[in-house]
Amino acid sequence: MKTAVGWQIDDKVLHMFALVSEGITAATEAFVGVDVEAARRLVADDPFIDELQSRIETLVEQRLLSGEAIQPRDARSMLAVLRIVPELERAGDLVEHIALRTPQRLAAEIPPASRAHLEEMGRVAAEMWRLAADAFADTDSSAAERLRRRDDSLDDLHVRLTEELAASDISVAMAMEMGLVARFYERLGDHAVNVARRVHGDAPPQAPVTA
Repeated sequence: MKTAVGWQIDDKVLHMFALVSEGITAATEAFVGVDVEAARRLVADDPFIDELQSRIETLVEQRLLSGEAIQPRDARSMLAVLRIVPELERAGDLVEHIALRTPQRLAAEIPPASRAHLEEMGRVAAEMWRLAADAFADTDSSAAERLRRRDDSLDDLHVRLTEELAASDISVAMAMEMGLVARFYERLGDHAVNVARRVHGDAPPQAPVTA
């Protein structure tokens, strides 16, 4: 049976998941709608994710070093948490990176089709993080494969958006900035897949994703 500390750790991890998935949706809406004030609020909230990560890691370390008997299953679960929360923190940073580019009004300058693809990337990425949260909560061993398939869809959108931007008449500087934004979404998908793989202590991919 899970201890009170174990439930506390899980609750905080799920809170981080919610902040990431909700942040992706909010950052996408702010970026596409050029809502600078909403983007600033997202940037201001980013340190809270960092604080949650620190609290979770402290709780896990205290439990592992407490000297109390720990069941192997609980130990594996806590080690998985130590691998997962850095992925969540990096995802939070990516959300912040999208929000930070909202004041440049890039979305107002790109073709409507490109905006639509960007919105779809945001929708898919947020959905992937909700699925990853469910995988963590339910210790769902099948989630990694489902997320990998969704990540393929996100990669396809990334390619199509990049091709559209290259064929448009926007400036090179603007195209480069939009390429970065598209890459942020693509990385968000990669991190979600990594999290699902780590839920059961699976080995990380050969080339771990960094924010």
